Amino acid sequence: MQIEQFEDVSLAHYSYAILSECQKEIILIDPSRNPQPYYDYAKKHDARIVGVIETHPHADFVSSHVEIANTTGATIYVSEKVGAFYPHQSFDEGQIIELGKMRLIALNTPGHSPDSICILLEHEGIQKAVFTGDTLFIGDCGRPDLREGAGSIQLSRNELARMMYHSLHEKLALLNDDVIVYPAHGAGTLCGKNLSDAPKSTIGIEKQTNWSLQPMSEQEFMQQLLEDQPFIPAYFPFDVELNRKGAAPFKESVEKVPFSTMVPNLEEEILIIDTRPQDAYKKGHLPHSVNLMKGDKFETWLGSIVKPGEPFYIAAADKSSVDTAIERAAAIGYETSIQHAFIVNTGSLAQPLLDVEEFRKHPDDYTIVDVRNDTEVKKRRIFENSIAIPLGQLRNNIDKIPSGKPIVVHCAGGYRSAAASSLLRAKLPADAVVYDLGDAVKTF
Repeated sequence: MQIEQFEDVSLAHYSYAILSECQKEIILIDPSRNPQPYYDYAKKHDARIVGVIETHPHADFVSSHVEIANTTGATIYVSEKVGAFYPHQSFDEGQIIELGKMRLIALNTPGHSPDSICILLEHEGIQKAVFTGDTLFIGDCGRPDLREGAGSIQLSRNELARMMYHSLHEKLALLNDDVIVYPAHGAGTLCGKNLSDAPKSTIGIEKQTNWSLQPMSEQEFMQQLLEDQPFIPAYFPFDVELNRKGAAPFKESVEKVPFSTMVPNLEEEILIIDTRPQDAYKKGHLPHSVNLMKGDKFETWLGSIVKPGEPFYIAAADKSSVDTAIERAAAIGYETSIQHAFIVNTGSLAQPLLDVEEFRKHPDDYTIVDVRNDTEVKKRRIFENSIAIPLGQLRNNIDKIPSGKPIVVHCAGGYRSAAASSLLRAKLPADAVVYDLGDAVKTF
């Protein structure tokens, strides 16, 4: 028996391959959009992929489950509650998949979603591991507010929070203490709020350290779970539905995106996502462009700023960077909305640089916009009179920002403020002056 954990750092996502060495067969759990790493793993071990299990229809990334099934002949296993549109075999409470000397047992664990399952792995009759999807994380549990407007079953966050309490305390907490916990996400995901960066744990350790498994009433649990959840990116409901249907083959889909080495004829109202470093962007960029750099959260912010189905352009400094941006857009199913991808190294517009010392002396002379998340602002407001609008909500709230004074945008380190300041510049009147405080915010 072998368990391989794959990590997509950008989405803080873990997927798994379970290998039966005696049978030379593999079952995958929650694979990411690009299936190639799983094919490579199978080839390395001279094994066949015979099954793919989806713990639920994911909101934060697009799975390759349908592509893998079509390519390899593997069976897709998923809860019947998903209402999946693709060929599949139901995998619900007590149902078992035999894999060599292993048994994979379905546990229905609603809470993060009404159709969530966990998978208990037994080897030679002994509980060894549990794959918890977005139900139990290391140090936390899944958020219950993502299925109020998506999926075949839509429930309120209160109903799902109540279900989560029982899934955790009456199912997962009853497993043996030495059972290894393999979650679908680590620190950095928006599917929970206080995850550890540890890639795995045990049931025993989580019962000692994870707040969600501590003795408490149902009401106490619900109150803590629902408090201070992070924002919900615009693309989350879109991905739930796409995963219920199944996405187009990854390589084929990204290769369909039109590309040119020069700036093509652009439609004026379509946003340009410029992925170059902020220094290069500020020196020269195209009108109606947003500086969304290739950081760890590129997919999250792309899917927060650009609405599902909205056309957009991708611009980057070279072909390799263009390809990377397209592939990362595909991770959330956005590659089909890219109208054109192209190389750009300058533009007709420049972003003015802020005189930080002047700003420090006279902050009241500026409109200050704080684009950090609500929880960050709650912990510490850096500027007393700032307007707090999280980056993920900025585009829909631009009318709340007065432009009579120069505008200074800040976040916690510079990545989000680069995107936000460029977005404001693209959407505000032409005479508005917008500055990015950048990493100088760390000195305040």
